[in-house]
Amino acid sequence: MRILLIEDQRDIAANIWDYLEHRGFVMDHAGDGASGLRMALDGDYDVIILDLGLPKLDGLDLCRALRAADRETPVLMLTARDTLDDKLVGFAEGADDYVVKPFAMKEVEARLRALYRRGKQPGETLQLADLRLDPLNRIAERAGRRLTLTHSGFTLLETLLRRSPNVVRHAELANALWGESGGDVATLHTHLSVLRAALDRPFPVHLLQTVHGFGYRLADSGDG
Repeated sequence: MRILLIEDQRDIAANIWDYLEHRGFVMDHAGDGASGLRMALDGDYDVIILDLGLPKLDGLDLCRALRAADRETPVLMLTARDTLDDKLVGFAEGADDYVVKPFAMKEVEARLRALYRRGKQPGETLQLADLRLDPLNRIAERAGRRLTLTHSGFTLLETLLRRSPNVVRHAELANALWGESGGDVATLHTHLSVLRAALDRPFPVHLLQTVHGFGYRLADSGDG
C-alpha cells in the first residue's frame, strides 16, 4: 500500500513514517499543504494521511481542491479538532475517516487498511425503494440523483442495504468499517450522521432508522 503523509510536525511525521514503513507500507511525505496537494495530484496513492493544521494550504482546503479535481483517493484526517462540527466539516470537504490527536499508531494502521479494503470490493447492484447502490463502480443514487458519500459512508450504506430491513448492531457496523480492532461507537455515530445527511435530508421519505440501544436499519415506509 502506497501512502502519502501530509504532516508539518516533524516528530509526528517521523513516528508515523517509521511505524508504517516498518509494517511494509511505501511512504511519501509532504511538510506543507501546497506541496502535499501537488504530490497528491501527481502521484498514485492508495490512501492519503492528512493533517488539518498545515502551513501554506490548510488541510480542509487541500481536501476540497483534491475532490474538485475528481481525485477519489481515500483521505484519513489527523485532527486535534475533536468537536462533532469540526469532524462534519472535514467530511463535507471530502475526508473519509479521521483519528483525533493524540492517537495510537495501531489505530492509524487499522483505519488505513480499512480504507484500502473499501475501495477494492466489487459486488452486485443493490436496491431499496428509490435507493440504488452499485458496489463495483461505487455509485449510490436516490431518486435518480447521485449521492456524495465518503468511503466510510458508502461502506456503511452497503452494509445496511445488504441486511435491510433487519437491524445491524453497532458492533457489526464498526467491524465493517475498521475490522475487529478499530473504531468506537462515538466515531461510528459521527459517520452515520454524515451518511444520514446525504441519504435522507434532501428527500421527503427517510430510509435510515435508528434503533436506540441496538444499532441502525435501512427500511422504506412499508417495512415493519
